[in-house]
Amino acid sequence: MSLGPLMIDLETQTLSQAERELLQHPLVGGVILFHRNYESPAQMSALTTEIHALRQPPLLIAVDHEGGRVQRFREGFVHLPPCAQLGALYDRNDRQALILAEKMGWLMAAELRAVGVDFSFAPVLDLGRGISSVIGDRAFHVQPEVVAELAHAMMIGMREAGMAAVGKHFPGHGSVAPDSHIAVPVDERSLVDLQFEDLLPFERMIHYGLAAIMPAHVIYPEVDTQPAGFSARWLQDILRKTYEFEGVIFSDDISMAGAAVVGDALARTQQALQAGCDMVLICNDRDAAIQVIDNLGEYNSPPSQARLIRLHGRTSFNWENLHNDQLSVISYQLSMLS
Repeated sequence: MSLGPLMIDLETQTLSQAERELLQHPLVGGVILFHRNYESPAQMSALTTEIHALRQPPLLIAVDHEGGRVQRFREGFVHLPPCAQLGALYDRNDRQALILAEKMGWLMAAELRAVGVDFSFAPVLDLGRGISSVIGDRAFHVQPEVVAELAHAMMIGMREAGMAAVGKHFPGHGSVAPDSHIAVPVDERSLVDLQFEDLLPFERMIHYGLAAIMPAHVIYPEVDTQPAGFSARWLQDILRKTYEFEGVIFSDDISMAGAAVVGDALARTQQALQAGCDMVLICNDRDAAIQVIDNLGEYNSPPSQARLIRLHGRTSFNWENLHNDQLSVISYQLSMLS
């Protein structure tokens, strides 16, 4: 069985029989975990082991675990600082900031790999301009070159721990005020302006070997009338052809308000796939996930399969052995950022 194009969520900390059956549907290829799915490292290890054992190749297991406000697993995990604190340190001591960014990437990835999670949707490549409250301190810095440097360092650390990096939110969510979870943001700038600003970190990271990208539910009317994640212009013409990106493209959660302009859940999924997404996220709406599974029909994309299979975690860590003096030192260094 191949990996399907849908990533769905779970309701609790254990799998129900209905969820086991749902996860074995050919259209499902991944699971995204939230805070409600987490109790402890031991419980999470048991859950991910059960999910991975359901089929071959194993389903991809992902989580939003950036640090700061967006860290789904907390009790028992090192509390990671928001990435903006690395940016603030960069302004004082760039070398130290890059070292800590790499260490933070390794620590984040190693802890997640120790409990069976394949990858985190990180790092954030948006610019921290103080315009977008939903991005806010999730962004490394206001300067695109600094964002690229810190994100690259974090990606190196993640890769060392056996985890692929996922850059978001292409081509940049940091320059619009509305939150795409509850509204439809519109960025009126031209493509040329975006290329010199918000797009620069994505371009640099692609050249550094970024494995995956998540587009924004933002409309850039000077480029296309559709939000970026539903736009063949953005995903195929610009991301694939102009920037020569060969990795995975994940949609952002299609249950968000920023995707509502496209239609219902089925229409959103169909358009995201047609535009160029390899995998579509359907979160916090089980009825929508079932609607798509029941009505999407057969789907097979060998190029997507080849890309997705490379996102499985490549290194395993023992949780107890991981929490040794080295991790304690890194944890202390990161705690000093705040």
